[in-house]
Amino acid sequence: MSIPNTNRGTILIAEDDRTTSSLVAAYLEREGFSTVAAYDGPQCLASFQECMPVFVILDIMLPGIDGWDLCRTLRKISDVPILMLTAREEEIDRVMGLALGADDYVVKPFSIRELVERVKAILRRTRTVVSPAGGEISSFGGLMLDPVKHTVTLNGRRLTLTSLEYKLLQALMNSPGRLFSRDELLDICYQDGIDVIDRVIDVHIGKLRQKIEADPSKPQYILTVRGYGYRFSDGSES
Repeated sequence: MSIPNTNRGTILIAEDDRTTSSLVAAYLEREGFSTVAAYDGPQCLASFQECMPVFVILDIMLPGIDGWDLCRTLRKISDVPILMLTAREEEIDRVMGLALGADDYVVKPFSIRELVERVKAILRRTRTVVSPAGGEISSFGGLMLDPVKHTVTLNGRRLTLTSLEYKLLQALMNSPGRLFSRDELLDICYQDGIDVIDRVIDVHIGKLRQKIEADPSKPQYILTVRGYGYRFSDGSES
């Protein structure tokens, strides 16, 4: 573990290639982060619980427990930003990583400078909460979003959403009945020029529906407009 030279926080680097891990750590430390290295899946989980990082860089092909399972496990206990590293570049793998809750996906070999910039961009995005004018609470049925407290509740029960899920829900709830294209929703979620396929929005909407809808196959809150995008119910459907 390095000694932090600022208060930017600790980044957990779960990568079994020690050379790659060391290089990534060196670049991050130049930016003022501290780093913790994990070289296998069990060590990653143990280090996460110990240091409570502000960010996780997660290699998919880790020994012991692979990156897919680690991402799934971390998402059950935390909304910490996760960037996945992999040698696989097929679109289905990118979609799967994002579906599990990862915030970004980088294919090896990669530019370490670009990786660090992506980390910084994700941290800016996930640490910034954009509140609507007046900070008004949005509600519909039993679903309530409080932009001041940055919370979402369903029938009084607080929900755990990722930063991207929160952004999507906030945008949709703030404009009930308005039709959003996938491109518009991409711009809301990824404001740092990151190149992301539009299918990612479908993935995030699907995960969000799992959390807010009584029956995700028959959504009552977030409605699909086939061939275009999504809108939040304005009550006219009932």
